[in-house]
Amino acid sequence: MTAKLLMATRNKGKELELRSLLAGLPLEIMTLNDWPDLPEAMEDQPTFLGNATQKALLGAQQTGLITLADDSGLEVAALGGLPGVRSARFAGEERNDRRNNMKLLSLLKDIPLSQRTAQFVCVAVIATPDGKIYSAEGRCTGIIVSEFQGKGGFGYDPIFYVPGLHKTFAQLDLEEKNRISHRGQALREAVTIIRTRLSHGC
Repeated sequence: MTAKLLMATRNKGKELELRSLLAGLPLEIMTLNDWPDLPEAMEDQPTFLGNATQKALLGAQQTGLITLADDSGLEVAALGGLPGVRSARFAGEERNDRRNNMKLLSLLKDIPLSQRTAQFVCVAVIATPDGKIYSAEGRCTGIIVSEFQGKGGFGYDPIFYVPGLHKTFAQLDLEEKNRISHRGQALREAVTIIRTRLSHGC
C-alpha cells in the first residue's frame, strides 16, 4: 500500500523541485493545492525552523497525513542577514518575486560585488499526525549580482550567482540546482528520515 505525504506548499516551483527530490519513494505526494480551502500557516515565527515546524504541524493536524514543510530564504551579509525569514514577502505581503528582487537590488546598488556575499538557507521539517517532528537543514553560498541572469527557478534565483559554477540558480537545470542547493541538501536529509519512518510504519 502506497503511503501519502503532504508537501505543505502551494508554490508550483517549489513543488517541482520537491517532487524531483522525492522521486522513487513509495509515496503518493500531495500538496496544499489538493486542499484549496485549507488555511495556510501564519509563518510568523522568527526563524526558518519555527516557520517550517508551524507549517508541518498544521498540515499534519488538518489532513491526518505525514507532512513535509520547508522554510527557506536568502541572507545577505551586507544587509545584516536580510531579507531572511521575510524573503518571500520582502517587498509586500503578496509575495511578488520580481518586486522582491528589485527591492534587494535597490538596497545593494552602492555595495561592490565583492561585498555582496549571501547564503540561501533551507530548513525542512517532517511532522506526523501524532505530533512527532524531524528536521534537516541545508545552506548554499553565493553572490548577489546586479542584473537578472537566466529564466529558470523562482524567487531570488536570477540574481543568486554561484562562483564555482559561473551561473546563477536561474541558469541551472533542475538536476544541477538540486545537487547543490540549500533545498536539495535539506530535502536529501529529509528523504532519509522519511525512508526510515516508512520502514518503521511511520
